[in-house]
Amino acid sequence: MEREVLSTNRKALLINLDGRVFGTLAEIGGGQEVARNFFMAGGASGTIAKSVSAYDKRFSDAFYNQNKPGRYVSEGRLLKMLDTEYRELAGLLGEKRGDNTCFFAFANTVAILNYKKDNEAHGWIGIRFQLTPRSSPNEVVMHVQLREQDSLLQQRTLGVLGVNLIFACHHHHLYPNTFLQSLLDNLAEDVVEVTMVRMSGPDLDYVDNRLLAVQMVRNGMTHAIVFDRYGKVQEPADMLYRKNVLAFRGSFRPITYVGFDMLKTSYAIFKRDEDYRKENTLALCEITLNNLLEEGELDNRDFLARVDILNGMGQNVMVSDFREYFKLVAYFSRFKILNLRIVIGIPTLLNVLDRKYYRHLKGGILEAFGQLFPENMKLYVYPTISSVSMDDPTRGEHLITSGNLELDGDLKDLYNYLKKNRKIIDIQNVKTDWLYINSRHVLNLIQSGKGGWEEMVPRYIEDQIKSKNLFGYHG
Repeated sequence: MEREVLSTNRKALLINLDGRVFGTLAEIGGGQEVARNFFMAGGASGTIAKSVSAYDKRFSDAFYNQNKPGRYVSEGRLLKMLDTEYRELAGLLGEKRGDNTCFFAFANTVAILNYKKDNEAHGWIGIRFQLTPRSSPNEVVMHVQLREQDSLLQQRTLGVLGVNLIFACHHHHLYPNTFLQSLLDNLAEDVVEVTMVRMSGPDLDYVDNRLLAVQMVRNGMTHAIVFDRYGKVQEPADMLYRKNVLAFRGSFRPITYVGFDMLKTSYAIFKRDEDYRKENTLALCEITLNNLLEEGELDNRDFLARVDILNGMGQNVMVSDFREYFKLVAYFSRFKILNLRIVIGIPTLLNVLDRKYYRHLKGGILEAFGQLFPENMKLYVYPTISSVSMDDPTRGEHLITSGNLELDGDLKDLYNYLKKNRKIIDIQNVKTDWLYINSRHVLNLIQSGKGGWEEMVPRYIEDQIKSKNLFGYHG
């Protein structure tokens, strides 16, 4: 059934009329638009215990920082705000109202567009709330990028987002996707990008934040989400800003010896780069949404299996809706990364070089390549074999590298220019005796119950597949 979208004023009024919901609103950086919506709806005295906005940095630090330095627009500052406000609220009113009140503390810390319009407009928004009196609180934290080119419009957007979040926590907490969709009620799709949502608490422990994050990409709320090597959903800018990034796109269903070797050998090349710093370099295994939806619907168990296996190998994971590589590069460029290296195989490189994928661009393949190869970007190309000779799969006539591709004349000139300027680099020292391994073939063997696939994947992957019956395996 189609969900009825209530107006912002109606949502605020319904919260105001709910005698059990009572709390604090702390807003920094974008006015007090959330509180304003509740006051305009009428009956706000039944909902708002306190509304506060500390714009002076000394006051903000005194309230929320306790002499510990840190960024003002950050998740850390938001969590400190939620903790301070909730503890004060429960401490002052818990004994008097705790038996029949569901307390909440809402907070945001935001940087809206400045006068010169040369800053990043973004913010952290969160709420700590009870769903039943005297219960332990739940928590929802989100990060947003504000896209409007006017500070007053951005303030209005923040007010709508805040009301949507508070309303969703009390009316949509049992339906995660409805919860997500309702966050953008009464907002045009291009005014805000929600880059991260994380839920926790006794009433929300059924939610897997990784599935929630993928649903955000499916809903068009953001183009990409990232998990760190421990499987925790992270805000992309926090992970990627000013980093060296090595990205490897694949299905990882499952990751084979070839995929493992691609990661290992490409990282070895990156380590020799003069700008490489171990503490400042991030490797990402990227899965496209199109790959996850090959069967039409998202298979939650299959997706989580891929993430768990990659995390178990110490890898960070990214899910995006970018079909074209030049769009993926443009996304990374948003975060002012230092250097970007993308790992691809020969079959994928041939697709990247195919003009038909760029017919929708006015400049065709030249326009695409202009975006694909900024100054800090290089392709690392893993070789393949044209046909399999089990006796000797590494014979020269079978091995295909970026140096012996057969291309059309005019395209070859462009390609040679990129090769000469080291924008396309061959991966060296690969395990040539693994090049016959094909991940689709491995998956077919697993699903058909046939043997032989065990020799094509690392032992850790084999153990995971067999112990958890992953990817259609039945022992």
